[in-house]
Amino acid sequence: MAGLEFGTIGDIQTAASGILRIENDGVEVLDGGALRGDLIDRLAWTAVFGDDEARTEARWLIRHLANATGAWSASIHDLYLAAGQDAYSHVTTPAINVRGLAYDLARTIFQAARETASKQVIFELARSEMGYTAQRPGEYAAVVLAAAVKEGWQGPVFIQGDHYQASLSAWGKDSKAELDAVRNLTVEAIRAGYGNIDIDASTLVDLSLGTLKEQQRANYVNTAELTEVIRAAEPEGVTVSIGGEIGEVGKENSTVADLDAFMEGYLEELARREAASGTKLTGISKISVQTGTSHGGVVLPDGSIEEVSVDFDTLAELSAVSKAKYRIGGAVQHGASTLPETAFGKFAAASAVEVHLATAFQSAIYDSPSFPNELLGRVHTYLDEHHSDERKAGETDTQFYYNTRKRALGPFKRDLWLLPDEIKAGIFDDLRRRFVLIMNELGIAGRGDLVDHYVKRLDFPIYREGSSEGQTSVDLGKEGE
Repeated sequence: MAGLEFGTIGDIQTAASGILRIENDGVEVLDGGALRGDLIDRLAWTAVFGDDEARTEARWLIRHLANATGAWSASIHDLYLAAGQDAYSHVTTPAINVRGLAYDLARTIFQAARETASKQVIFELARSEMGYTAQRPGEYAAVVLAAAVKEGWQGPVFIQGDHYQASLSAWGKDSKAELDAVRNLTVEAIRAGYGNIDIDASTLVDLSLGTLKEQQRANYVNTAELTEVIRAAEPEGVTVSIGGEIGEVGKENSTVADLDAFMEGYLEELARREAASGTKLTGISKISVQTGTSHGGVVLPDGSIEEVSVDFDTLAELSAVSKAKYRIGGAVQHGASTLPETAFGKFAAASAVEVHLATAFQSAIYDSPSFPNELLGRVHTYLDEHHSDERKAGETDTQFYYNTRKRALGPFKRDLWLLPDEIKAGIFDDLRRRFVLIMNELGIAGRGDLVDHYVKRLDFPIYREGSSEGQTSVDLGKEGE
């Protein structure tokens, strides 16, 4: 990236002269072509790697630029409720976890969406991924929106917090502190421009209890509490899309009885909180279920990925019941990225409302013939030195590196961003073709009319990080914690 980061706010203003008119409450674009040249690249870099003041200014400016150029942060809530009313079916939204090379990967997704005339795609990052990718919500939202500006994207940009979940081990030590951590992260994400939050308290389901409702109680109570937090923090006029989860990915497959136990308890808990507060609480728009997948897939000793058997009949049944009985968008499938791309049509056939995709695209970067052997060697050395305690008995080097290499994405973030353009082209040309195929298979290609009809523009307020303006009483924590 030419010139890399801006050192000061003054440097940003000098570079933007004649291209932007920057004012206290926003920005006017004077030269869109020049903006989409080196300037937006350098702002994206500064939003990630710049010093405090310049980084804060770059993130604030990128969010204003996205609005000014027609790429606005949005919630997918109304579109999903339309699915729950049978306004459309057999269309499944891909929710893509952008872990490494975030700016280039997000650009590639926008390119594939434009090529297929798709608008129904979510950019997401899980709570756990923030640590090993070194991306907090403010950075992540800025990078995705900068990619939208670079690609000339027109329309909503759906940014999602994935698996905002309570750690079972941390919960056992101090449940209040762990819930507060998730609460604070949720508010931080909404202030950063996230319009979609997936609450995952399924880690708290206790199968040792006697009834399904008792088993799901900690799940639905904490999902309701975080729903109340989100509704208090969301911008006026915006209904943030909230997801719940009834089955932890990689565990037992979900059933309709599990769904009923969760939803009945959740709706009762929402009603109780509404009565106590006198405030209407809009509930979830979708429900994540387990139907046979696992996060990241399972790598075999020879390096191949174990074949995944998804119970599409159960997925279709859960999606149908969640729509007909509870009027939400449908069931969500996690851990599906390692499936063959040609299998994705089955998710649309099952009317799954959303499918989450992550590890296969991380693997596509590391395993690309274009990825430098020298850098891969340094990644492996780092994993040997810092994560050898994660090596399982009998695990081959191939299995160990596959299972742990996500942990190198943060430490090697600068190295990855600095890869030469010709190397990135080799990596991302292949990925773009895969995204195009998946978007066609999922039924979102050519269906931008759904987004145009159901997702109405309402710009999120934009705060400079560290300001108290518009902040709730919840402590947001510090960047980088």
